Amino acid sequence: MISQKQTLRTTPPHQVLLPEGWPRPKGYANAIVARGTPVYLGGQIGWNEKGEFPDGFVGQVRQALQNIARLLAEAGTDASSLVRMVWYVTDMAAYTGSLREIGVAYREAFGYSFPTMTLVQVVALVEPRAMVEIEATAVIAE
Repeated sequence: MISQKQTLRTTPPHQVLLPEGWPRPKGYANAIVARGTPVYLGGQIGWNEKGEFPDGFVGQVRQALQNIARLLAEAGTDASSLVRMVWYVTDMAAYTGSLREIGVAYREAFGYSFPTMTLVQVVALVEPRAMVEIEATAVIAE
């Protein structure tokens, strides 16, 4: 896990696309061009290696992000390789009502590396206690 004082590179080894006249997105990228070795992470929910969930929505988000960071480390990389994340949440109000805390958890896990992102509200996830599931794709630069 990255401490709040540490940050990853703010410019990933990939090319972030921002067409002329488009507003700069906050907390994500619209598009990224990447070359290298892809790493595909299945959806990570907010439980730890013992299958235990922390309390609350933000706790589950924090754990899911830490799980992604741990898998990236296992692949020999870090959040600077992330190019895409898809978030599935069961409660949009819990997400939008916790943006500040989610931002803190995100920066703790990934620093200031912002891939493309999609957020979708779903009725339920396979694990009944799960409130969030996050898929991620990374590309380890050549």
